[in-house]
Amino acid sequence: MVDLDDEAPFVDDAPVLPRTTRDDTDAGWGERSYDNDDRLLADRPPHWD
Repeated sequence: MVDLDDEAPFVDDAPVLPRTTRDDTDAGWGERSYDNDDRLLADRPPHWD
C-alpha cells in the first residue's frame, strides 16, 4: 500500500530538457568560441551613431 503523504512535491518550473545541446555550441563543432563584439562595434558605420 502506498502512503500518499510521502509523495515529493511537484515542481512545475523545473526544466526537463536543456534549452541547448552541446551540438548547438561552437565547442560541439570542434571550434573555439570567440567574442568579436569589440571588432563589430569598432567597424560600426559612423552614421549609426
